[in-house]
Amino acid sequence: MNKKELIDQLEALGMRPGRGLGQNFLLDSNLLDWIVRNCGASAGERVLEVGPGFGALTEKLISANFNVTAIEYDHRLADFQRKKFGSAPNFKLIEADACKVDYSELFPPKTSYRSVANLPYAISSVFIAKLLDSPNPPQSMFFMLQKEMGERLAAVPGTKAYGALSVRTQLLYDVAVEKIVPPQVFCPPPEVDSALVSFKLRQEKLLPDGLEKSFTFIVRELFNQRRKQIGKLIGKITGKEAAAKILDECGFAADLRPDKLTVADFVTLTQKINEYKGLDNE
Repeated sequence: MNKKELIDQLEALGMRPGRGLGQNFLLDSNLLDWIVRNCGASAGERVLEVGPGFGALTEKLISANFNVTAIEYDHRLADFQRKKFGSAPNFKLIEADACKVDYSELFPPKTSYRSVANLPYAISSVFIAKLLDSPNPPQSMFFMLQKEMGERLAAVPGTKAYGALSVRTQLLYDVAVEKIVPPQVFCPPPEVDSALVSFKLRQEKLLPDGLEKSFTFIVRELFNQRRKQIGKLIGKITGKEAAAKILDECGFAADLRPDKLTVADFVTLTQKINEYKGLDNE
């Protein structure tokens, strides 16, 4: 689909791209082909696409013989996709809010799948967080995101972009910014650069089972006051005396800031705090 065809379709449906929905349609055919080649999926694998829009990427995913499950929120676009792809045996459409779908029901435990999408920018952080919390997260993800969001997810300790979502994402995935994408390949063009970001599920789990909620709580608590020293922040969770013992056993200085801690450091902290505090993981 070229720009003229997109504009014609928009006019036919009586719609204008919704800024609130983050609707920026990707039209560059060469870039779409590059995404399919580099997304990590193979023919026959299940692929989750969110925000398929007019189906430029969807069509490429279907042609690559992936088993595509697409989730579309806009009912006008959902109707368009039913008409265009409804007869394809490897295409399934769910008309819903992607941030409210039960992915454990859609992809039950031990069901392998990947996610590839030009994500609506308005939902990217909420949607990614939802997949991170799923008991069966994707084997890999390959997303078009705002550049700032991509850099945040791939950020390393000690940088301004490094935060709670960086840590939570990197607990499960190796994250890399693969390509910076200019606004001109979209219609309408966004006001910022975008990035294609890859997420590869770690082969070995860093966090013992049962500590997921404690880990998320601790990471969020520390980054909510990222300018403060971790000794004081941990003291608020465990008490001052226990915090001193925890830091000593972990080998961390009390005056460290949260953004200096690695993902592995947060895992160690979670284990030690849980031993002293017995945080609720239910």
